[in-house]
Amino acid sequence: MLIRTISLILGLAMSVALLADELTLNPNAPKSYIVKKGDTLWDISGIFLKQPWLWPKLWRLNPEINNPHLIYPGDELRLVFDAQGQPMLVKGKPELKWSPRIRKQLKDQNPVSTIPLEVIAPFIHYDSVKNEEELALLPYVIGSDEGHKSSIDGFKVYVNSDLVVGQSYAMYHKGSAIVDPESSDVLGYNVRLVGTGKAIRSGNMSAKQPGTIYVDGAKREIRSGAYVAPVNNDQQYPSIFTMRAGNTSQGLIVSSAIELREFAKYDIVMINKGKEQNVRTGDVLTVNRKGPSVVETDNGPQYISDSSRWNRMSSANHLDYDIPAELIGRVMVFKVYDKVSMALILSSEKPLRVLDGVTAP
Repeated sequence: MLIRTISLILGLAMSVALLADELTLNPNAPKSYIVKKGDTLWDISGIFLKQPWLWPKLWRLNPEINNPHLIYPGDELRLVFDAQGQPMLVKGKPELKWSPRIRKQLKDQNPVSTIPLEVIAPFIHYDSVKNEEELALLPYVIGSDEGHKSSIDGFKVYVNSDLVVGQSYAMYHKGSAIVDPESSDVLGYNVRLVGTGKAIRSGNMSAKQPGTIYVDGAKREIRSGAYVAPVNNDQQYPSIFTMRAGNTSQGLIVSSAIELREFAKYDIVMINKGKEQNVRTGDVLTVNRKGPSVVETDNGPQYISDSSRWNRMSSANHLDYDIPAELIGRVMVFKVYDKVSMALILSSEKPLRVLDGVTAP
C-alpha cells in the first residue's frame, strides 16, 4: 500500500512538472513574423507564447534554426508544430523567382539576442547590497577639500585608506536594513551609489595621511562616512541578460530601490532569496498576491479587516477559506547576493508591494 501511495504521489508530481513546462500559445499568435532590428529572443517569444521564459523550448534545434542566437533582422520565422503537436519556430523559405530586381542591401549583421544591457541600463541604479561584515572592511570618506558636503563634480574627498593612483573608486551611503519578514533576520543593507572618482593621491595611513579621490561623477550629496570601494563587479553587469524560468522556491519582495510603498514596471525590487537558494542572474520569477482573508460570521462571509474584533481573534489560528494567490507581475533577477537578490520588474498588472510573493513560473 505504501509503495502504491508513493508511486501515486510521484506520478502526480511529474504530471504537475510537465504541465508547468508545457508551451501555451497566445490566442493571437501569428503564423509568421519578420524579425526587426532591436528585437530580442524574449520579445519574439512573447509574441508567440504566454510564457516567454520558456523560449528555449520554442527555439528548439532544427534544420532551419541551428542557433536561435544567430537570428538576424529581416529573417522570417514561421510557427509550425512537431509530431507531438508542440509549437516550434523555423525559418521561412522564400520563393525564388527569376526576374529582374533591384539589388537589396545586406541585412543587419547583428544577431538577435535576449535582453541587452543597453535596454535596461537606464532603469538600473547601480546600487548594491552589503552586510555588516563587508561594510566593516571598507574605508570611508573623512572629509573634503571644500570643508562641507557637496553634490557637484570637481572637488576632492579624503579617504582613510591607501589608494591606487589612477584607480576608479565608487562611494556609497549605507541605507536601510533589508529584513526578512519570515525569519526577522537582517539580510543586508541597501547601499546607494552616491558618486565615482579617481584616486589622485595614494596617501600613507601609516603616517596618518589619507588618500585623495577627485570626484568626477557625483550622483547625490557625498557626506563624510560614505563607504569607498574600487569600481568592480558592483558596477558591472553582463552585456546580455539571457532570461530563463527561475527555479527558486516561494520568496517575498522585501524592499525596493525607490523605497516607496508601491512600484511598477522597470522599478528595482529586492527579494529574500539569493545564492544560497540557487537564484541565478537572468532568472524570471512570477509575482503573486493573495486576496484579503475571508472569515465566516453570523452575518455571512466577511473580510477579516471588516469583521468584529471577536471574529478576528477567533480566526487568528484558523481561516475558513484559503484564498488563492493571483499572478500580478513578472521580474527578472539581474544581481545575486548570498541571501538577497535585486530584480527588475518586467511587467505588472497592478502596482507591486513589499510582501508580494515571488516564485518560479
